[in-house]
Amino acid sequence: MTQITVSPADSHSWPAVERALSGGGDGSSCWCQWFRLTAREFEGSSREERRSALRQEVEEGERPPGLLAHVDGKVAGWCRVAPRVEQPRLNRSRIVRQGSSHPCADEGVWAVTCFVVRREFRRHGVARVLALAAVDFARDQGATGVEAYPVDTTARPQMRDNELFHGDIGLFLAAGFVEVTHPSPGRAVMELDLTGARGAADT
Repeated sequence: MTQITVSPADSHSWPAVERALSGGGDGSSCWCQWFRLTAREFEGSSREERRSALRQEVEEGERPPGLLAHVDGKVAGWCRVAPRVEQPRLNRSRIVRQGSSHPCADEGVWAVTCFVVRREFRRHGVARVLALAAVDFARDQGATGVEAYPVDTTARPQMRDNELFHGDIGLFLAAGFVEVTHPSPGRAVMELDLTGARGAADT
């Protein structure tokens, strides 16, 4: 039976993070900096600069910037989960500004913003396990709630795998999130309140 395990991307994890993001798709171009940089900063940076920025986060950051998934011990995927205030492009996003029920400056709100799964491990349930683990990680770090901004694949059924880095609605429903708003036909804002009863991630 296939075993999927998840661990924080701590200061010793850079080789695994690098492998997770270089297995197909846009991971090795963006290096998970899209939500940390303004549009001008992102366009003005090189791939190597973005790679170096993520490496610095992983090796020197206050906390792990994301999670790593392994399938039977092999690096399979990555998920960014972090306070929303540390992902400043979110607060400039129309989807978030129109859809979130929380003030932009709320430091207790975390956001799951990016999934990357290596091609050979897609359709193995890796993203689902990462989403569940992201909830637990955010809770353990003191988050009061977690947001996500997934794609509605019923409205956009022809999307390529690489366009699903936000995750899809079903992925977050399975992790206990509820849909708050639908600010555009193809995108939803979903959230999970961590101040009350423990969610689906614990059942």
